[in-house]
Amino acid sequence: MSLTRNAPPVIGPAPHPHPPATPPRGKLWFYRFDLKRTPYVLISPFFIFFGVFGLFPIVFNGVVALRTWRLDDPDADGWAGFANFERLLHDEDFWNALGNTFGIFVLSTVPQLLIALMVANLLNRKLRATTWWRVGVLVPYVTPVAASTLVFAVFFSRDNGLANWLIGEPLDWRAQKWSAWLAIATMVNWKWIGYNALLYLSAMQAIPKDVYEAAAVDGAGPWRQLWRITVPMIQPVLIFTVVLSTIGGLQLFNEPMLFEENPAAATGGSDGQWQTIAQLIYKVGWKDLNLGYAAAMSWALFLIILIVAALNAFVTNRLGGGRR
Repeated sequence: MSLTRNAPPVIGPAPHPHPPATPPRGKLWFYRFDLKRTPYVLISPFFIFFGVFGLFPIVFNGVVALRTWRLDDPDADGWAGFANFERLLHDEDFWNALGNTFGIFVLSTVPQLLIALMVANLLNRKLRATTWWRVGVLVPYVTPVAASTLVFAVFFSRDNGLANWLIGEPLDWRAQKWSAWLAIATMVNWKWIGYNALLYLSAMQAIPKDVYEAAAVDGAGPWRQLWRITVPMIQPVLIFTVVLSTIGGLQLFNEPMLFEENPAAATGGSDGQWQTIAQLIYKVGWKDLNLGYAAAMSWALFLIILIVAALNAFVTNRLGGGRR
């Protein structure tokens, strides 16, 4: 008879057949370094590059904004305090550029996100050649800005432009604020609608199909499903696109610059009809050579972007939450 037949059962997990080997005592310091310090070493390049090319320029620009720094008069360099910021309050060019920036921003961002949402909703349905349509909406985004803007500059030409042929009258799109804003907003919308539509589409793909089937059983049509189900469930992506579009819209530079007949002037038209703040910063800094005042403008733009982006994110969050 075996002596182990009546032995009590073993309680707990069985011992691991191959317990982890303990590193030799001489290499224990290297093991601890590899375990605790290596992750920081691997992510350190990002912080180094951010410090050199991101944080340092911001801090240095803030110092320049508090000084009188003109490239055409090096002897005039000195501490100016908040004089550059006080000058902004009475600068008509700055307020004109601010109005142009917000006008183009509203005409581009609001239709852009709404149309992108509609396009994404269509692409989320069962269509023939679905991949072809999804790739096609991204073509404007991958097109170089200079190439697409020059094409639109010809499109909105006064004499031989296709836009005037469509409306049936010789309109000078560069002569008035509203027409120039509309032309530039059209360029921005054409480029970014497809990009935002694919972001929305990727979020829509994660929504369970059972939710739509249950809504259809309850009598909800496609339009009601879009605003009552889709929009609240992709709210994080909506907030992301709103903030991203706000930052890009208030920093608009390429399209208005290339819309000019003489881009090097950076005047935004003969009377500043569509001159944005980014254009004005470029003109003051690199045409008028007043780096101190240009730096103050850039900090003012930075604060405006923070406020508007936070406000847009808050409103989008509240509207999305109210539909749930």
